Amino acid sequence: MSQTIVTPPLSHTMRRAAARMWEEPESRSILIGIVGTILVHLFLLFVGPYVLKDDRSHALQRPHARPQQFSIQLAPDTFKVPPKPAPPKQFVETNPNAPENVPDKTNNFAARNQQVAQEKPTPNGKSERPALEGQKDIHSTQIVDGQLNKPIEQTPVPPTPDVKPVTSKLMAPKQEQVPLTGFEKKMGADANAFGSNIANPSDAARNIPERVDGTRNVPLVEGATDLQNTQVDPHHPRPRPQIVKSIQSRPAIFEENKVGTSNTGLIGVSAQFSNYGAYLQKMIEVVQAQFDRLNEESRIYPPPGSIIIVKFVINDEGKIARIVSVDNRSTDAAGRLCTSSITIPSPYPPWTDDMKAMLGKEQELTYEFYYR
Repeated sequence: MSQTIVTPPLSHTMRRAAARMWEEPESRSILIGIVGTILVHLFLLFVGPYVLKDDRSHALQRPHARPQQFSIQLAPDTFKVPPKPAPPKQFVETNPNAPENVPDKTNNFAARNQQVAQEKPTPNGKSERPALEGQKDIHSTQIVDGQLNKPIEQTPVPPTPDVKPVTSKLMAPKQEQVPLTGFEKKMGADANAFGSNIANPSDAARNIPERVDGTRNVPLVEGATDLQNTQVDPHHPRPRPQIVKSIQSRPAIFEENKVGTSNTGLIGVSAQFSNYGAYLQKMIEVVQAQFDRLNEESRIYPPPGSIIIVKFVINDEGKIARIVSVDNRSTDAAGRLCTSSITIPSPYPPWTDDMKAMLGKEQELTYEFYYR
């Protein structure tokens, strides 16, 4: 016969232990304390958040304390689309014969102040450049054609007035006349002695009382007449001599511009003076002179219509720092000649202080050479 020992359940065991503790007075107080502690903790856990929620935190604040405030402001240009940058100013070549005049507003700069004008105005024209007939496939900053050589002052020959010739007598030039030479003179040791001095006669000697200075070998002209325009027509006076000067400017190839300006006057372009404009103008003239000189010395001339575009960098000391690129649309010899026209005159004058402040240490330039 077998026996099986069955373990009583845990709950039954705990009840029996609790019953024994409750029966004993000392154990009963301990059991009550444990149960009370558990109940208090459960009360604080579930009921405490609602019971303890009050406004005592406001009472603890200082009487004059205020809550902190934060002000957030956005910059006005934070969400604003930035404006487009202003177009770069354009260098132009002015008319040196036109009077200086400060333009109202322009993006052009040059070696002098000038206002746009043209001899035949364009109705409602508002261009900063005058209307010009030229080529469409090129870019040119010139508005007048001229020469860089020093102008020669010339006096035009006045027209001959229509006056009939009149008869007048001509005066013969004065002829030299010398009296006869030779005289007697006392000579010798004795004061009472007589002597003579014989002189060679002059070729112009004549039997005249006094000497007359004049020209030798002049025929005696008496009663000679000739036709001479000695009368001036009072209705056709001679014009006053004038000085004719050519335009001191480079030989030009014009860029076509159909729409000009409504301003009437000697041809001009709107531009403001700057030291940089005066510097570029002088530099262009030096390069032009070197270009012409090299072409005169060269025996090979590129075909008409050839274009060479040279980009280079010049520094504040006036030196050509480097050649950036050469867009050669002609022969290799023409490309080398155009590059040499820029590099041979280097160094150019150093920059002024305002040019250094505006341009920095270096500036890239583009020169376009055209053969016509």
